[in-house]
Amino acid sequence: MIYKFIKFGIVGFSGLVIDFTITYILKETLRINKYVSNSIGFLIAASSNYLLNRIWTFKSGNPEVFLEFTSFIIISIIGLLINNFFLILFEKKFSFYLSKLFAIIITVIWNFFSNYFITFNL
Repeated sequence: MIYKFIKFGIVGFSGLVIDFTITYILKETLRINKYVSNSIGFLIAASSNYLLNRIWTFKSGNPEVFLEFTSFIIISIIGLLINNFFLILFEKKFSFYLSKLFAIIITVIWNFFSNYFITFNL
């Protein structure tokens, strides 16, 4: 499980780059609301993470790709709610992007264990 968590973390880091990049472009360049920008960045990163985790981390051969992807996205949406909750909570004390980083760390823990025990065990 530790090896998978490390791989999950590497995939998550790629998602972090995607998430921060999309969020930054939407918030700073396009001036979209910071929470909407955060949500869009998070969901695009989650989709990318699903593909990488399916292929590399969990080496899933499940033919029910739609069911597996749906489970992953539902878990990610719950993670998004957790992410936004902690983003709002931490932003009272820290900057938006530092708060976002803290929220991501908490969300990664939720996402890994939920996907480990649910999505990739279907």
